[in-house]
Amino acid sequence: MRFITDKEELKVALAYIAVCIVWGSTYLGIRIGVSDFPPELFAGIRNLVAGSIMLLYARLRGLEFPGSLIDLRKLATVGFFMLCGSMGLITYAEQWVHSGVTSLLVAACPLMMALIEMIIYRENILDIKGWAGLLIGFGGVGVLVMSASSTGSIDILGSMLVLLAAFSWATGSVYSKRMKAAGSIVTHIGIQMLTGGIVLTVIGLLLGEASRVRITARSMAAMAYLIIFGSLLAYSCYIYILKKWPSARAGTYAYINPLVAVFLGALVLGEPVTFYTIISMAVILGGVIMVQVSQGSRPRRAVKAVKD
Repeated sequence: MRFITDKEELKVALAYIAVCIVWGSTYLGIRIGVSDFPPELFAGIRNLVAGSIMLLYARLRGLEFPGSLIDLRKLATVGFFMLCGSMGLITYAEQWVHSGVTSLLVAACPLMMALIEMIIYRENILDIKGWAGLLIGFGGVGVLVMSASSTGSIDILGSMLVLLAAFSWATGSVYSKRMKAAGSIVTHIGIQMLTGGIVLTVIGLLLGEASRVRITARSMAAMAYLIIFGSLLAYSCYIYILKKWPSARAGTYAYINPLVAVFLGALVLGEPVTFYTIISMAVILGGVIMVQVSQGSRPRRAVKAVKD
């Protein structure tokens, strides 16, 4: 039994490492992709292809599919918040917002998860240290937005879109942790991706993006990387982690993503890394750590499944 437990923990740890590294690189992939391809169709096609592959794999393997419309609606809700709301807004914003700055703003996601758990679910009530962490973390966000605006890395609209994307991701993550649905995790992921892909593709078509599609080797390479590594690998790993770890612990991948994204953005695209960028990173991540330490030091209430 101990061997089984250790083997399971190793799988979760490897999945966590994949999320930390791969998702840090996806900000660069998105930034490169939308330089040639319209954003909502780019994100929509990415999720349509990834979701179709996941569901085809599940069908060929004979994996269980959800058996009710209620279960489908729960899974579609997760897909709407995490893949349509969050990914759609990030992809749109990265037309002009630098990838490293985007990743730093998204790093505030665990702070939003803490607020949602406390306000909506009445769980993990923050103590003084936790509230101080929230104030410090969001203060770092403010410093980042003001300093990055002066370098052209972001503007007010971009910051609002990325923060809204982070909130949408946090909402979907917290809901996914509590949501119970029939079927295998592979079919769950496929349905979530397909939901996000369909909605984003429709939005892109309604925005008239079809007339602006420009297929280039660079945009297709970026999309292929995001489909294979960002969606099929990393998103699957993240959903798996959420089923095994508390949401606050699972959200600690946000400590690593900005380091990877800022480094790659500077190396590949020459994005500026200023003194204020480094300070903002330290302040935001410091606030996140304080909130999660605060939560970890208090007794947790049992997580309840989302019922309908």
